[in-house]
Amino acid sequence: MIDVVLGVDVGTSSTKGVVVDTAGHVLGEAVRGHVVDRPRPGHVEMDAQVWWEEFVSIAAELLDRDDIAVRAVGVSGMGPCTLLVDDAAQPVRPAVLYGVDTRAEEQITRLDGELGPEKIFDRCGSALSSQAVGPKLAWIREREPEAWTRARRLLMPASWLAHRLTGAYVLDLHSASQCTPLFDIHAQRWIPEWAEHIAPGIELPPLRWPGDEAGRVRTAVAGIPAGTPVVVGTIDAWSEAVSVGGHGVGDLMLMYGTTMFLVNTVDRLVTSPSMWSTVGALPGTRCLAGGMATSGAVTDWLGHLFGGIGPGVLFDEAAAAPPGANGLVMLPYFAGERTPLMDPDARGVIAGLTLGHTRGDLMRAALEATAYGVRHNVETMLAAGADIRRIVAVGGGTRGGLWPRIVSDVTGLEQIVARTTIGACYGAAFLAAGLVGRPDITAWNPPESVVRPDPATADVYDRRFAQYRALYESTTAVTHALAHEQVTGLAGRTP
Repeated sequence: MIDVVLGVDVGTSSTKGVVVDTAGHVLGEAVRGHVVDRPRPGHVEMDAQVWWEEFVSIAAELLDRDDIAVRAVGVSGMGPCTLLVDDAAQPVRPAVLYGVDTRAEEQITRLDGELGPEKIFDRCGSALSSQAVGPKLAWIREREPEAWTRARRLLMPASWLAHRLTGAYVLDLHSASQCTPLFDIHAQRWIPEWAEHIAPGIELPPLRWPGDEAGRVRTAVAGIPAGTPVVVGTIDAWSEAVSVGGHGVGDLMLMYGTTMFLVNTVDRLVTSPSMWSTVGALPGTRCLAGGMATSGAVTDWLGHLFGGIGPGVLFDEAAAAPPGANGLVMLPYFAGERTPLMDPDARGVIAGLTLGHTRGDLMRAALEATAYGVRHNVETMLAAGADIRRIVAVGGGTRGGLWPRIVSDVTGLEQIVARTTIGACYGAAFLAAGLVGRPDITAWNPPESVVRPDPATADVYDRRFAQYRALYESTTAVTHALAHEQVTGLAGRTP
């Protein structure tokens, strides 16, 4: 009988699971694709029941064998999400997703006026933005009073799964640190007076570290025996960092997925008005983090635009296009932008198009656009005092090597790619293994390759990056006006 742990992560475009033995070997993988709901421009949400159904389906598939014994369960998920449940732990409305949901701009402005932006930043380590949970709670309270009157508790994907399995109501400290302005980054606790001001009547969860035990499975489900311990879990990007050993001081994790995320672990609190300061995934750690609203989402969009062509074909065609995409520059702000712009009204732009450009050029421009976004974030982090000694890449976008190679060429930075790049579900499994042993992530998932920048591309990418930054500044007035039309419904009206 093989002792195993199960790791499941709820992502933006899919839920993924792995079953892993206690030495870190992946014995099975499963994926369930899904789509988020976009009921109106700026609103991005999802039915939390889907998270549970996909968890059960994945667990049943992976654990349907006679030669394994499940010792622990790990969970993680996209975030910070805002899921409110009633007294019976049933969602009162769909979960509002992380920074890609930009509905609460009015509430951000109002809360800044009521609490003071300087006080919020000083106490919470981050400014209010579309990433923050507090304004979204305020939006639900103001816009959906019927749902609010039934709401009693706040959950996120990982804590929702842990609750469904164990009955425990807990949240990890990292996720709490993204609940601005409800969490004190210095004292690492809730701020009761601000919580009461923004979300009266909501019982905030007790706080623990991601790898702590949330509780034990109450009733056997999908091959998981009753009594199996379950970790508290955390947000996917931090679980991704754990999965590749990118959570030590000086590490910068780059997550290649539907969105792009950057997490730098530091030995002290480092803040920036245009980045996020958070609690780390492991006890005693802190992070300076950033996230782009779209990355893989843009390449998926191009695939759909070209008639559902597979990503492999588009990546091959992008690889054949030269650095600089034959004179194209793209702004990847198709869902607004998070860090470092903090601009929910930013929009996508493709500049330089001619009748001679190909879909390979467009795909290359999309990949380069995300690389320019990474460079913009890294430069902002370094200016704030970040400690970047080593960069570790993870996520589905690392497969094939083209995307990380473009990012290294644009940034001039090396990236380490570990043997296993499955991502957050593997990190969740590692955290679960910590409940029944003392796993070593270096032994579980050693570095396998290094992506080094090509000096020959430096000139063209320095030039394109400058054009990328200038393009945003020069098109902001137009894109903001168009975003306003989209949000207010004017875009489809005839004069």
